[in-house]
This record gives sequence, C-alpha cells and structure tokens, in this order.
Amino acid sequence: MAATLSYPPDLVTLPILAAATVGGFEITAQPNLPVASLPVLALASGEELRGANAALRYIGRVSKLTGFYGVDALTASQVDEWIEYSPVFSIGAEFEKACAYANSFLELRTFLVGYDISIADVVIWAALAGTGRRWESMRSSSKYPHLSRWYNSIVGEYPSLKKLTAAPKKPGAPVASAKAPDTKKKQGEKNLSSSEVSSSEGTFDIELPDAEMGKVCTRFPPEPSGYLHIGHAKAALLNQHFAQKYKGRLIIRFDDTNPTKEKDEFVESILQDLDTLGIKGDALTYTSDYFDELQQMAEKLIKEGKAYVDDTPREQMQKERMDGIESKCRNTTVEENLALWKEMMAGSERGIQCCVRGKLDMQALNKTLRDPVYYRCNPTPHHRVGAKYKVYPTYDFACPYVDAVEGVTHALRSSEYHDRNDQYYKILEEMGLRKVHVWDFSRLNFVYTLLSKRKLQWFVDNGWVEGWDDPRFPTVRGIQRRGLTVEALRQFILSQGASKNLNLMEWDKLWTINKKIIDPVCPRHTAVITDGKVLLELTNGPETPFVRVIDRHKKYPQAGKKATSFTRRIWLDQADAASISNGEEVTLMDWGNAIVQNVEKDAEGKVLSLSGVLHLEGSVKTTKLKLTWLPEISDLVPLSLVELDYLITKKKLEEGEDFLSALNPKTRWEIEAIGDANMRNLKKGEIIQLERKGYYVCDVPYFRSSRPIVLIAVPDGRQRPPPGEPTLK
Repeated sequence: MAATLSYPPDLVTLPILAAATVGGFEITAQPNLPVASLPVLALASGEELRGANAALRYIGRVSKLTGFYGVDALTASQVDEWIEYSPVFSIGAEFEKACAYANSFLELRTFLVGYDISIADVVIWAALAGTGRRWESMRSSSKYPHLSRWYNSIVGEYPSLKKLTAAPKKPGAPVASAKAPDTKKKQGEKNLSSSEVSSSEGTFDIELPDAEMGKVCTRFPPEPSGYLHIGHAKAALLNQHFAQKYKGRLIIRFDDTNPTKEKDEFVESILQDLDTLGIKGDALTYTSDYFDELQQMAEKLIKEGKAYVDDTPREQMQKERMDGIESKCRNTTVEENLALWKEMMAGSERGIQCCVRGKLDMQALNKTLRDPVYYRCNPTPHHRVGAKYKVYPTYDFACPYVDAVEGVTHALRSSEYHDRNDQYYKILEEMGLRKVHVWDFSRLNFVYTLLSKRKLQWFVDNGWVEGWDDPRFPTVRGIQRRGLTVEALRQFILSQGASKNLNLMEWDKLWTINKKIIDPVCPRHTAVITDGKVLLELTNGPETPFVRVIDRHKKYPQAGKKATSFTRRIWLDQADAASISNGEEVTLMDWGNAIVQNVEKDAEGKVLSLSGVLHLEGSVKTTKLKLTWLPEISDLVPLSLVELDYLITKKKLEEGEDFLSALNPKTRWEIEAIGDANMRNLKKGEIIQLERKGYYVCDVPYFRSSRPIVLIAVPDGRQRPPPGEPTLK
C-alpha cells in the first residue's frame, strides 16, 4: 500500500511520517504545494485526502496493528481526541500545561488509548519531538516522569522514528519516504567475549530472514518445570516484538514433554507472569496436544528405517556419541524395532530399558547429529494427560514437528542452542515437513547470577531461598518482589535489542532504570535504626505534641499525605548523633534548625543522649548536617529492614564449573528499626523511600505492634560492595 503526500514547505509533516512509519504504511512526501495550503495524501487508487488529520485517521484505519485506531467506537473517539489536542504542544505558553496533563494521564497507563500503541501515541510523540530542545531538556529532568517513560518506550519500540528527527530539513528540500521499516543489518557482526560486561544499547532494528508482512508466526515455548526468569522474559518479549512488527501471530506453547519435572503450578505461574509482562499470545497450545501425532511420526520413521530402538545404557550411549561409535542396535530390523517400540509404549520392564534414536550421521562433525534420542519411556503420570502415555518425545524431536504443523515461520531461541540448528533442520527433513527458520538471539546473562532452572531448583529444594519468588532469585516474581517494576524490566530488555552478541550484563543498569521510574513517584517515610538510637531533648520544644499533615512526596502530590508528630524529645540514628559536635547547629528535616548544646558519650565514644534547643529562624543553607528523626511517641511501628546479596560470589561461572563451590554463605541481613506511624498503611508490594537510607519495597505489611513490617531494600544502581557485605550497617 503506497501513497504520496504533497504538502506546503511550511507544514510540519512529522506526525504523518511517524504514523506511516509505525503503521507500516508506505508514503513518499514532497514539499510541492503553495504556502498555507492543506496537505494532500494521494492514494494508489487515485483518491485524495486533504488535511493532516484526515491523513492520520486514514493511516490509523488501514494499519494492521492491533488497536492502531482503537478497537471500538469509544477508543476510536479517544484517539480522535488526542489528534485534536496535539497542536496544543506547539503553543509556547501552553506547552508545559500540556506536558503536565499528559504526564498525569499516563501515571497508571502504558499507552494513551487502550492496551496497544495507537495513532494517539504517535501524534503526541511527534508533537513533543517536534519541539526539539524544549522537550529534550524536560525529558532529561524528572519533571514529567510518566510522560518521559512513555516517550522513551515509544522510541525504544520504534527506533526508526529517530531518523525522522535526526536532522531538520531546509524549506523546500525533499523529504525521504516513510514506510514499513527497512532495517536490514550487515551479516558478520562482531561477537563480544562472553566474559565481557556489556553496557551498550541494543536494537530491534533487525530483519528476520524471508519474513513476509502478515505471514510471520513466532512462538514462545516455556517448559512448565519452573518459574519464568529474566532470560525467559527476554525471549517472550522478542517473540512478541517480531510477531507485532510483521503483523503476524504469536503462539504461547507449553513444552510439556517431561512429566517428571512438570506441574500445573508452573503452568499457572508462567501464564500469570506473561500477563504481568503484557504478553498475550494469539493462541495457547501444549506439546501434549500432539502426543498421538508425535507417536505416529516416530513409528513412521521406524518403519522407514530412519529411526531405531536402542537399549544401550545412557552413559555408554553418551560416550559412543562423543566418539562416533555406532550403537549395536543401529542396524536391527524394522520388525525388531517395532516390537520394542510396543514394549516402550506399554511401559513394560523391557520397554523402560529402551529409547528411540534417529538414524542420522554418527560421523558428523556436529555431534548433535549423531543419532539423537527421539523418545524415552517414562511411566510417571503426566500433569495434564495423566497415565495415558508411557513414552514421551524429547524436545529435539517434538519442537520441530509442532513448529511445522502449527504454522510457525520463525523459531527464535537463544544462541546457546546454535549447534542444534542443523539437527532441527535435519529432523524436519526426515519428517518430510516444511522448513521453519531458526533465528538465534543472545542469552541474557548477568553477573553473580544463575539462570539454570536445575540450579535454581537446588536452592529451593535445599532451603537456601523461600521459594521461586524469593527476592534473591532472577525469576520475574523474585525481582518484582525485590522492588523491580514491570516497566523497568520491559525498558531494560527492549534496550538490549535482538543482537546475537553474547554479553555479561551488570544488574546496575537495570536498577538504574528502575530508580528513574520509582523516584519521581514513590512516597517518602522515615526510619531510625533501633540499635544505638539516641534521644535528642529539645528544651524549648513543644510542651504538648502537635501534628502537621504534609505531602508524602514534596514534588508528587498524588503520593498522598502523611501526619507528622512534633515532640519535645525525638529519636536520631546513632551514626547521625555521633557526627554532631557540641554547639553545632543542625537541620531537622521537615521541621527546621536546632542547636545541639550537649553531647553525652560513654567511655567508648558511643553517644548516649543529646540535648539542645530549637532554632527555627536559622537558615537551613548554612548547616552541614540535615538529619532525619522520629518523635518519641507510642505510635511508631517496628520495622525489619532486609538487605539482600547475590547467591554466588563469582561473577561468571565457566562451563561445567560447580556452582556449589561459589555459594555465598550469607545473603540476607535483617536490621531492626522503628518507622513513622504512617507506615501502618503500607500495602504489600508498595515501594517507598526511607529518607537518607534508600528505596524499600513492603514485603510484609503491618499486622500488629508485636510483628514488624518487613521492608526489602531496592537496589538503586549504585555500585555495591563485594558479595558478602551488607550495604546498610
């Protein structure tokens, strides 16, 4: 679908070109109309549309992107509202009001209309981008955090938009055509060493081989043997991205071929985590849906002499494959193989000793082609189909078959499986099925982090963690429980792009993104460490305590209010008390200045008590110490501040290295504290900032005074001490 946009040289065409770029609408633009005339969009049919808004609405309606012009009459009308509102951003006096309105609107929303990007997002993005430096200066500040987060996510999802704003055109200069992004990369990208820590930005500006618009089908095939971790999240988002980019389909398929490890619990948790990530497939399937067909295919290959039944012990079989030695069973007759196959399907004592192997090439340099196992006998009941089957296909056998029959065009998987690509293609060929493209992307590896489900299961089984949602785990649930927002996770993964380069990532970048999202909005509260806490008596302080209601976040009123009590005696941290000199004037945050007249210490230098006077007329600019404090009242709540560390002490474990040798002996510290009374209202999962201590997420809310509120420290991206040392002492 192609069209020509004719426009006057004084017209800002960015909204139309941006809409065409995102919507996959090919358009050529030329500034060949008189000044002040309406732009004209000439369609391939010969019809013409006049006016920028008419062009935008047409592009929105013809695009195949889900919800690009809304999904019903209501959302289409909402899109129209934003199109009509967008010119306000170009009015100098109204710019900041428009930014504030959009920022407030996006506080709890990912997109302006509905649950997908729409013309509304594109025109407002273009309106902001069109203001140039004015918006860029706002974006680099924290003034409009939600608007900035939304704007950055649009650019991250559609990096080709940057080209439209890269260099301003001179009046009368021709404008390059906008179309469905043509983003082919040169082959042979340089790979980074797997031990090299990456800090570079990635890109999704990559073309899949032989991809046709509207015909691409990808799949995300998790095994329900554990919870989704951050590596799975990348795979899921990549599959979703390419399905949407080519206006195709995404299949969520559970690879449930191993009844020994799989549970319904994991199926449910994976679906919940995908929903949390905003990933919704066009179809939900299970490999177990195809068990009958897969058995028929295995039997067909046996009858054709392309597979055989082998009873060689597993360790011996592995050694023979490595050494290129053919099994003694490789040349048994079809009749003998079929007889043993029936024993396997019956789960008999003889059948349990056997497996089915493909008869491929025992001399192949790629050892995955050396007669791989297709089927194993396993009498364990399956979590979904019960005891109906006694034999189960391997992933290597089932995956290419199901990909082919479900219509998958591109099988995306991490580059650790690259050596198995030849095997995948060969098995499809043996089965006589159509080709499916395998496309590799780099696995997401983090320092001091294990992503193997087998190794993570060890920590669960041996009581080193609380479960799969433990905040020390790299699971989606674990990192959320530690205070990572879904938006930060999405932004981070999208920033890595679809590169095949192997990178070892620092966690710092992810937590830095998270901080930028939570800092502008999370409420502020106060805590004092219980151990060594010190009373400061203000001799001219209020005889009767009084209460003021103040904002929980001075720059974000939407965070709500809190009540602060002001008393004659207040609590300070021992570390703060120890830093005060006799006669020093200090600032008590949210109150004013005080002069400390007496510091009482014990023989070891520990501060026992302080006394002084309020000096509220003093200037806060002249004081060195700005101190947090709590009133001495009975309503203070007990806190347990939890600091967490990595589970292992080595940045990167080499292939085959035993992770048990790198276990971190202490990964959790609990520090007793007291907190302001307002913290009784914290909800589980709520993120706050404890003034001068850092960010925390509420893990266990207030229940009763004898049971502390549990707050887990949220990393902020700053450099941590080596594994084994707490950050808050």
